[in-house]
Amino acid sequence: MLLVMGAYFCFSLALWAQTSDSPTVDGNQSWTSTTESHSDNVNPTRTTESHSKNGNRTVDKQSVQRRGPDGRFEPFQDVESESVQVNPGTVRTITRTFGWANGARTLIQVTEEESQDLPGGDSKAVRTTSSPDVNGNLQLVQRELQETKKTGADAEEKKTTVMRPSVNGGLAPAMQVEERRNRSANDTVESQQTTLFPDGSGNWQVSEMRRATTRQEGRSRSTEERVSRLNSEGKLGEVSRSVSKESEGTSGEKRNTLETYSVDVPGSARDGSLHLVERATTTQRISSAGEQITEKQVEQSKPGDPSAGLRITTLTTDTVRASASGAQATRTVQTRDANGSFGVVSVDITKSDNIHAIQVQIAPSQKTK
Repeated sequence: MLLVMGAYFCFSLALWAQTSDSPTVDGNQSWTSTTESHSDNVNPTRTTESHSKNGNRTVDKQSVQRRGPDGRFEPFQDVESESVQVNPGTVRTITRTFGWANGARTLIQVTEEESQDLPGGDSKAVRTTSSPDVNGNLQLVQRELQETKKTGADAEEKKTTVMRPSVNGGLAPAMQVEERRNRSANDTVESQQTTLFPDGSGNWQVSEMRRATTRQEGRSRSTEERVSRLNSEGKLGEVSRSVSKESEGTSGEKRNTLETYSVDVPGSARDGSLHLVERATTTQRISSAGEQITEKQVEQSKPGDPSAGLRITTLTTDTVRASASGAQATRTVQTRDANGSFGVVSVDITKSDNIHAIQVQIAPSQKTK
């Protein structure tokens, strides 16, 4: 049984409790988890998740409950997903989302996806989303087509086209995302993501462009990303830049710093320049008592007074302690109030009888591309 008290902040506490049939030698496995969240000014919720795999079929379920007027937890939303491995290169997945009202469960969305691995490292996927109309009949509201092609030993291109209902009936292209990624011999990865929308003449027009460069040097890694968007003059202009630096010491301590620069400064008008608006610093270490301690501080610019520099606005501390009988994690979140003092706004307590069930990530997970 798992118990989580408090609301999640920036890190993720990965929790799961495996049942007695998990895992087995034939690959079948199942687990369940329960999370309760409580914090200031937020209605408490309880989320139950389950995962089961039997042969080529995988079923994931999530049930979210929230506290009602009578103090009891009542159903709020259910998500049920089933994936089938049709053959070694093809997976079909259908996800159904249900909402609850007046004690009745109602289907609100269905998503179907088929992904295929093709020869040469290429792949393609088709994803459709349907919602019921006023009569309860499912209507197609979006189709997404994605193609990935290997253009070299360490290079690939991905093109995603999103189609939505048009005024003339049927579906028409509504958005396109093109991605290019290349890895150099010196462990440098460069990527470019371009988002396009159709203009009044039906031609594709660039709306946003993201360029990122990641460098790996021993135990250290740095990533710089620049974002440009279409301005009022119809030209691309840089609106933000982020610089991330990760390092690991010889003693095992990890450190991550993420600085964000933007043309938008809270409480100030744009002046055409990028300004440092936020710095997030995260450290992770093992204490002498064997506890895993992760500390994060977020510094932000003062609204209306960017020249004042950054000041600490949030402090988060995670402590994970393992024992022979299981593990316990405690998360404390403090924020600065109007008087400049720090006060505790939430405390999360996680308990599990599986000592490997609690993980605290030093930085948000990134998709491998």
